[in-house]
Amino acid sequence: MHIDARPYRSVLYIPGSKERALDKARQLPADAIIFDLEDAVTPDAKEAARETLAAALAQGGYGARARIVRINALDTDWGAADVAALKGADVDAFLLPKVNSAADVQALADLVEDVPIWAMIETPMGVLNAAEIAAHPRLTGFVSGTNDLAKELNCRHRADRLPMQVALQTILLAARAHDVIAIDGVYNQFKDDEGLRAECEQGRDLGFDGKTLIHPAQIEVTNTAFSPSQEEIELAQRQIAAFEEVQRTGQGVAVVDGKIVENLHVDTARKILAMASSVAAL
Repeated sequence: MHIDARPYRSVLYIPGSKERALDKARQLPADAIIFDLEDAVTPDAKEAARETLAAALAQGGYGARARIVRINALDTDWGAADVAALKGADVDAFLLPKVNSAADVQALADLVEDVPIWAMIETPMGVLNAAEIAAHPRLTGFVSGTNDLAKELNCRHRADRLPMQVALQTILLAARAHDVIAIDGVYNQFKDDEGLRAECEQGRDLGFDGKTLIHPAQIEVTNTAFSPSQEEIELAQRQIAAFEEVQRTGQGVAVVDGKIVENLHVDTARKILAMASSVAAL
């Protein structure tokens, strides 16, 4: 299985070129950091950004946060050099932008042997090929690039993200079919907590493991939305206890709050408790 036991509720983009932001990230309560060498870095700063990021990663201090480096696409002038500069760094994954097929993942796999690969799914072709991309043996994570995808689809922005639902659910279907981490796209209005909360709750209810963020101010809302609530934890505990009691006695069926509890409910309950335990460990 690819699924990582650690939480990925909040996945914060940090420019790889900004020393101050890289230092501040060591203290932020994000579950994961995407050190960005692509969109957040201008062409004339690409080379210096690699050196700045390599130095920050060598210094360490990021604790339990997952460290993911978004390189430039391999068909650009910078992608292969990004890999060469950072493939010996202490990172948890390389994130490849604009992945259209499993062949794109393989191209990166050929350059770096021992680091997991994540894929940005942000093009129509990437969505249509999401299942084959997720099936690649080195692929362990998906990030939904909703801004680029909306541009490519020529769809309107709506609070309910109705125009994006087919794409989002296709990404999730592929991820779940192949035990791949699935992270939702960004919410662009970083001062709109209510809008962020609603989109986080939608992403959580769809099945995403967490959400990418563009600003540290978004972390608290996102962590709360993607964490099990106390009510969910208590219900999970009662479901497991009721089911285990029936299993012990061999009589009747387990019922909690007037609802039958079966194996599938217990599996979900155990995942909720495991997530709560992982969050508490942070």
